[in-house]
Amino acid sequence: MNGFVNERIPLNARLIQHMDRCLTCRACEVVCPNNVAYGNLIDSMRALIAVDQPKSVDSPRKLFVINLLKKQLLNKPVRLDRLRGLFHFVQKKGWLRWIRELSNFGNNKLVRFVAQLPLIKFPHVGEVGEKHGKSSLWKEIYPAIKRKRGEVGLFLGCIARLTDVATLNSCIYVLNHLGYTVYVPADQVCCGAIYQHDGALKEAAVLSRQNKSAFARYDIDAIISTASGCGAQLLESGVTNGRAQIADISQFLIANGEWGDVTLAPLPERILVHEPCSQRNVLREQAYPYKLIELIPGVQAVPLPGNNQCCGAAGTFFLDQPDIADMLLNEKILALEESGVRYLVTSNIGCAMHFSNRMYEDGVRVEVLHPITLLAKQMGLEL
Repeated sequence: MNGFVNERIPLNARLIQHMDRCLTCRACEVVCPNNVAYGNLIDSMRALIAVDQPKSVDSPRKLFVINLLKKQLLNKPVRLDRLRGLFHFVQKKGWLRWIRELSNFGNNKLVRFVAQLPLIKFPHVGEVGEKHGKSSLWKEIYPAIKRKRGEVGLFLGCIARLTDVATLNSCIYVLNHLGYTVYVPADQVCCGAIYQHDGALKEAAVLSRQNKSAFARYDIDAIISTASGCGAQLLESGVTNGRAQIADISQFLIANGEWGDVTLAPLPERILVHEPCSQRNVLREQAYPYKLIELIPGVQAVPLPGNNQCCGAAGTFFLDQPDIADMLLNEKILALEESGVRYLVTSNIGCAMHFSNRMYEDGVRVEVLHPITLLAKQMGLEL
């Protein structure tokens, strides 16, 4: 980076490849004795590259498609909610699997990834947990059940609001039963991490300001995130209304939950826990998912071997650098196969989807879910 800034190294495909192959896992920050803020450095470097990126690196057609998807879906994620019913219908008809079999699409990583997504679920619009009352859109307010202890906002994310509804429903369910009213502002948008780590700092800042405005109208105690990657971005971009702090759901519940009146069905299982890089290296809160699921009687929470190394998801890295991403995942999948467990819990949607996609292709029968989803199931939520 220093060589480029001081014009000793030219901007060419080799330099860009070197920067693109960084996972931005930020494990280096954890061990650096001088507290170098490497995350800021790599984001800034990519912003400099984006100013004058050689056209040969990405085709104009690919860049056009990527930018179109970002502007039309990430910047306006409510459109993902409105696509929910159509996507669900297409999945049930099996059309996505059929598209995957076409020779022109079968080798495309994104097409394979989308085709293997589990059946899309719907937000609850009645009391969360009821069998009926579902919609493509989220309610603005989910009132506390029984004695009210506080009010929080829930950050939905962008892709997660379509592919990880079970986690979001579970989060609302548990918070409501612990006495928290949950607000879900309709005008919240993507956290901006995809833009941030691609060097589009101005675009990321715009999304940050919109999220700050969306949550500012509520007098809440915290803004809850269920994805550690989003939580890290919200925290570092200053999305807060002054009083409410960004909080990962596991950390918030361990710090604020009153569990005396909560009945949890026993689960005599050994559960493997994956620690996402954003949770481990940025938030430094990897201990909380263990504490949360160990509230369930009989659970033995065990670290997934290799938690100190990135799984390869890393935002869009698994799409941009699939060979390296798959290589990073190999040992983790092997450990899962040898463990004999039924459940793997992880606190980041990108990691969960990366694991699930690979396990689908390899025929590994392990359920991947968020710690809050496992907890909600044992509290009685029907997913």
